[in-house]
Amino acid sequence: MKGKHSKNRGPLGLNPSATGALVGLAFIGVAATTAQASVLSSDPGDGKKAAAVTTLHAKQEPAKKESAKKAGQDSGRSDVITRAKTWHPHTGQRVSYSQTDSHNGYRTDCSGYVSMALDLPKPGPNTVGLTSSEYTERIKMSELKKGDLVMDAEGTNTTRHVVIFEKWADGDHSSYWAYEQRGHYGTDHRTRDYGLSSGSEYKAYRPKNL
Repeated sequence: MKGKHSKNRGPLGLNPSATGALVGLAFIGVAATTAQASVLSSDPGDGKKAAAVTTLHAKQEPAKKESAKKAGQDSGRSDVITRAKTWHPHTGQRVSYSQTDSHNGYRTDCSGYVSMALDLPKPGPNTVGLTSSEYTERIKMSELKKGDLVMDAEGTNTTRHVVIFEKWADGDHSSYWAYEQRGHYGTDHRTRDYGLSSGSEYKAYRPKNL
């Protein structure tokens, strides 16, 4: 027998107010579950990991740039020696020394030869000019690297001289291999000790374009 209030019950046998309450609770439960899933998916640890990766990349970037810079410098130094060899018997000819003649647009004296090896504008500055801040900067003899210069810019045009440092000849650094354009001979590659003795007028210089 049906109760007298049966006509007011919903499809689940509940009255409308009870049905509305259940629906509300279900909605709250779904919302809570969604919020929890959102929190779990945005774990603070993920943010820390991302920040750590960003920091690592930021730290590595200067090192990469420095490495690329060094690689470029090493390549430039090798190019200096490669060009220096083009006037030497390594290529089957020795360019004769002269302060007035030229070879491929460069003077065939010591500074003209160095200007060619450094790929400076023709005909190249003289020895005094090479010591200016436009082209070089002073360094210690102990800091010499391939392609650097050792120069005596004092005296006259018959005593001033410049050579291209290639490498140390011994572990004691008592002499080094150098390329030079020397008077009465021409292009040469030999061991030198210019600048290594106390009071020497020869000083070490680093080309600005290296």
